Amino acid sequence: MDKSYRPKDIEQRQYDRWEKNGWFAPSGDGEPYCIVIPPPNVTGTLHMGHAFQDTIMDALIRYHRMSGHNTLWQPGMDHAGIATQMVVERQLNGEGKSRTDLGREKFVERVWNWKAESGGQIANQFRRMGASLDWDRDCFTMDDELSKSVMEAFVRLYDDGLIYRGKRLVNWDPVLHTALSDLEVLQSEEPGNLWHFRYPLASGDGYLVVATTRPETMLGDSAVAVHPDDDRYKHLVGQEIVLPLVGRRIPIIADDYVDPEFGTGCVKITPAHDFNDYEIGKRHNLAEYNILTENAAINDSAPEAYRGLDRFDARKKIVADIDALGLLDKVEAYEQKLPRGDRSGAVVEPFLTDQWYVDIKPLAEPAIKAVEDGRIRFVPENWSKTYYEWMHNIQDWCISRQLWWGHRIPAWYDADGNIYVGRNEQEAREKNGLGADVALRQDEDVLDTWFSSALWPFSTQGWPGNTDSLKTFYPGNVLVTGFDIIFFWVARMIMMGLKFMDEVPFREVYIHGLIRDPEGQKMSKSKGNVLDPLDLIDGVDLDTLISKRTTGLMQTHLSPKIESATRKQFPNGIDEYGADALRFTFASLATTGRDIRFDLGRIEGYKNFCNKLWNASRYVMMNTELLDDGDVELSIPDRWIRSRLQVTAATMKDCFRTYRLDLAAAAVYDFTWHEFCDWYLELSKPVLQSDESTDAQKRGTRQTLIEVLESILRLLHPLMPFVTEEIWGQVAPRMNLPGDTIMLRPFPESDSTLTDADAEEELEWVKQFILGIRQIRGEMDISPGKVVPVLLAEYTDRDIHFAEQNALLLQRVGRVESVRPLGEAETAPQSATALHGKMRLLVPMAGLIDKQAEIERLGKQLAKVTRDLETCRGKLKNEKFVNNAPEAVVIQERQRVTDFEQQMAQLKEQLAQLESL
Repeated sequence: MDKSYRPKDIEQRQYDRWEKNGWFAPSGDGEPYCIVIPPPNVTGTLHMGHAFQDTIMDALIRYHRMSGHNTLWQPGMDHAGIATQMVVERQLNGEGKSRTDLGREKFVERVWNWKAESGGQIANQFRRMGASLDWDRDCFTMDDELSKSVMEAFVRLYDDGLIYRGKRLVNWDPVLHTALSDLEVLQSEEPGNLWHFRYPLASGDGYLVVATTRPETMLGDSAVAVHPDDDRYKHLVGQEIVLPLVGRRIPIIADDYVDPEFGTGCVKITPAHDFNDYEIGKRHNLAEYNILTENAAINDSAPEAYRGLDRFDARKKIVADIDALGLLDKVEAYEQKLPRGDRSGAVVEPFLTDQWYVDIKPLAEPAIKAVEDGRIRFVPENWSKTYYEWMHNIQDWCISRQLWWGHRIPAWYDADGNIYVGRNEQEAREKNGLGADVALRQDEDVLDTWFSSALWPFSTQGWPGNTDSLKTFYPGNVLVTGFDIIFFWVARMIMMGLKFMDEVPFREVYIHGLIRDPEGQKMSKSKGNVLDPLDLIDGVDLDTLISKRTTGLMQTHLSPKIESATRKQFPNGIDEYGADALRFTFASLATTGRDIRFDLGRIEGYKNFCNKLWNASRYVMMNTELLDDGDVELSIPDRWIRSRLQVTAATMKDCFRTYRLDLAAAAVYDFTWHEFCDWYLELSKPVLQSDESTDAQKRGTRQTLIEVLESILRLLHPLMPFVTEEIWGQVAPRMNLPGDTIMLRPFPESDSTLTDADAEEELEWVKQFILGIRQIRGEMDISPGKVVPVLLAEYTDRDIHFAEQNALLLQRVGRVESVRPLGEAETAPQSATALHGKMRLLVPMAGLIDKQAEIERLGKQLAKVTRDLETCRGKLKNEKFVNNAPEAVVIQERQRVTDFEQQMAQLKEQLAQLESL
């Protein structure tokens, strides 16, 4: 083996080998096990959320593959309607063209060309993470076969009366000219105003004051609402007001939606431009006045003075005109949530327009029941409550988008506007008896990207055909996803799976948390705290890191602040950590919590873990060159480490079963680092190096070394595939193991016959003895290399037996010169003491230390720690420091106080012990 662990020399080579040999394909004679990947956008690049989720899925897949299951991890990409269309439109804009210049057919062709040249970058980035997806089954939602699935689903739903076309309120992007799903709308906290207008009563007896953040929408008001129990306005319900600037008489209505404590308790109702108002309008049969164009300009249904004005210009004029009429009551500064399109950045408008909808309630009912009766289980279970809450209040699903890139809706119109639906135009004609003389025009809209994604678990397996793949891998076993798309994707897959397959799409839904920065902040470009997983794998210099964080930043004024923060946080850039260290970090963070804080300190620690494993493996390989057949005698350490291995294997299996990758990582880390490396490797040296050891004993230790290492590699492989494959390639030939890859070797099973309570008890005694001696060395500042005599006091027969049986280990590993029990009447010399259960370990101090010099040394240390402690306490007493310093700095200072207090206590204890000698 190479002397040093270098991930870049290993990872790409091993991945290419895996993929070339087809080892990601389904194999194994066991039960099928399938996970479908949440399809990333074709425009996407790998971010921390992808990398975290990818690690979880790949660990589960590798574990089940090694457990003998017929395992499939289904890859694929989403065509990402809006995102992809915007990328290509920007390219055209750079050429001085628009999509309308090309026309629909040429534009779609241009998008396909872009996809072939630049799309799908994320698939190669998944490879860098070690993702063992079956790339031979790679799918794209716009592929011919998946497009057939989409058309089939649409037609069946339409024929069953579950798809209809209607005029309803949608999120409208006035820049992209399309409806948006709620997931494509970002709520942005921004300063604004709350304008209070006086609406005159038609009776002439005064006015009502209403407040609005969007004055321009008053042109579309249909009513003013008050709470039915509000005594201030009960007598006015049923009367009318005269809408200023418009002159329209509109009613005063009573509705429970109104909060009488907010503002004046009067609310203007604009059904065509507000989602809540839309529902109120339906309840009270109010008129719907659409006053905006597709560009969010004022349309011709408004008074002439405002027609053609942009909504924000109209806002200024309306406020000025209201003020001129003496109807502006007051203006307040107001922090508001503005809905912005996640792609265009434009303020989204609730807009009344003709769209296609799925009548969702008939599909939701069986989907609710599937979770209630346990056919689908959420992990953690509490997410089922979120699922129920949304499903019980579900609204019809708007599935049309005003784009050119996507699955074009399979509906055609004749000259009279009649609608004909079919899988293609010929079928639409045949189903409705239309001859060639009837001219038909296909609907211009495409389907919401989430429509094709909802079919993903079965469309990727060949539906509507009855394929072997569909029979084998549907339903899948688990869906791994974030909580933010339970509504948009998870619920819809369940509904569509039950509708078209009469079966749930997966048995379990594992909901993981969202990756945040060390302070718990969401990672975002504007905060300048985004980390690129590939930068963590490969490393990146400071200038490149700053460029990546500031290039393309919409809020350019933040660039200097982000650059300064980046220089402070990463003065030397980011080191190369490798994919295995990153994956193990993610696994260790995979708790059941909602938010997950990513700290570079962890990945640094887990790179050290990779190095530790590498160096331990080198030690094992150097000491097992003489593996041979013959009698074997296992020592107590051999029996102990084999027994501990069984416990770890059982724990790991349970952790994978319960989706606790954090506990699995902790278990295998503790066993590998602390039990195998720190203890067993050290305990193996006396056996291998001593002339007193027999050949059978040395043979037993050599076999234990390499067998336990090989098991560790298999335990670690689902979490750290690259380094384990590399080392296993060295270990396997020496052990004459079959197979060419660790990923197809069986995952270690716990063997109860190898559990050895006696060995564990005895070795634990040895460990505590050695730790007691090390404690004395540390407290008395005795050199680690200096051998010391040990006296035993208050011992038992068991202690004497264990001391005699393990004398070689105590001498070599504990650096003990001799171990002697004190006689009954014997007085112990001046000694440093450590407790070992009820027994006391005594190390005579004569000749080991200069007592007075040691007291002076510890006194100086204590004085320095005391000064440092007082400095920290002084800072924390300073209100200016506590109030103005960054929160992380204050937390760090408080931690320093705790650390100094602990150091003081330890130094005082050491001084007291020395002075008592």
